[in-house]
Amino acid sequence: MIEAAANEQERSVQSDMNLYMIIKRIFDIVISVSALIFLTPVFAVIAVLIYHEDHGKIFYTSNRVGLNGKIFRIYKFRSMKMNADNLEDTLNENEIEQYFKEFKIVNDPRITRIGRVLRKTSLDEIPQFFNILKGDMSLIGPRPILKSELNKYYPANQDKLLKVRPGLTGYWQSHGRNNVSYKNNARQNMELYYVDNCSFIFDIIIFFETFIAVFNTRGAN
Repeated sequence: MIEAAANEQERSVQSDMNLYMIIKRIFDIVISVSALIFLTPVFAVIAVLIYHEDHGKIFYTSNRVGLNGKIFRIYKFRSMKMNADNLEDTLNENEIEQYFKEFKIVNDPRITRIGRVLRKTSLDEIPQFFNILKGDMSLIGPRPILKSELNKYYPANQDKLLKVRPGLTGYWQSHGRNNVSYKNNARQNMELYYVDNCSFIFDIIIFFETFIAVFNTRGAN
């Protein structure tokens, strides 16, 4: 009887999770379509400003690891100088070392003037509504990471992290962002905490706390 009750409880939990994922996907589609329509004028203004600064590409794309380890192309407004991925040509030795430790650089010299504004306000992220619409990402979830960043997680935790879609925003972005790093597993713990506790209520809390974090430019870099 104990085993039967445990199995029934497990089926109930799985059923609730499946319902959560279905409704979350519907919510993602509605929000991403609405955002892409509403933000069209903002897209146009940002595109002009980016091109005006250095006549380079408007968008930046990069491979990230998504649900169940699927690799996808993430979209952003370009906030860095052209060819910024050529680290040896754009960074000194200390900056390169910092990049491979945290995948972030304090006062990154590759960021353009308009790029600093876009990052400070998180406007560089809004093309990711296309990723949400495609199903590569969700509105709420762990931050999409490079394949090499998976090494920051223990093997067992890598599988856990990839059980949910990465998000445009999430627990780490809304609570820590650049103020919480991979050092001492602080960022990893925050991302995994979301995976273990994801729910409608938690997503709503993160959604509104993201606006507060962006308004205060907390942890932006």
